[in-house]
Amino acid sequence: MKENYDKKMTEILKNLDTGTPILLHSCCAPCSSTCLERLKDQFEISVLYYNPNIDDEEEYEKRKAEQLRFLALTDGGKLVDCKHDKEAFTKLAEGLENEPERGKRCYLCYELRLRETARMAKELGISWFCTTLSLSPYKNAEWLNEIGSRVGKEYGVNYLVSDFKKRGGYLRSVEISEEYGLYRQDFCGCKFSKKQRENERASQSLNKAQDDN
Repeated sequence: MKENYDKKMTEILKNLDTGTPILLHSCCAPCSSTCLERLKDQFEISVLYYNPNIDDEEEYEKRKAEQLRFLALTDGGKLVDCKHDKEAFTKLAEGLENEPERGKRCYLCYELRLRETARMAKELGISWFCTTLSLSPYKNAEWLNEIGSRVGKEYGVNYLVSDFKKRGGYLRSVEISEEYGLYRQDFCGCKFSKKQRENERASQSLNKAQDDN
């Protein structure tokens, strides 16, 4: 039976003081939207934009700018910036180039980002950390919570188990994105997911052309 991480999170929040500091790893503004909405009344939030998986510098900066804009518009918390560090992801992906999306390469990418979030939380003296990644229906919440709990113990900080896609979380992020005119990318950021999305678009275009004929 799968764990109900959303229910677990709700129980944890009942026992936390309002204004508890948390470091929220964010992959992008749209994914952060629902998470910030659900956490803002409980936590003093700092947002860590750490995404070395994003290969293209222009794409990286575009997503970062949208994160900053959204935080400013909503008073959603302060941004903790860091080095792009795409070399870290490149090294991680060596030998895993042919792995399918949502496979071992993705697991290690989750770990890379969550480990850095735990390390930064420890360095900044923030007692809790979490990630927006579970908002996506394409991300494995079980992996994320297993990794987050493990690296949290290694660094001596608390990982907030979560599954933000529950209770209509993903659809809520779409609504908020429309309200604020947020840029919504259609791939996770790495060159592998980008290539897969391009192939999917090409296939859809071909199928449409054949149907039209």
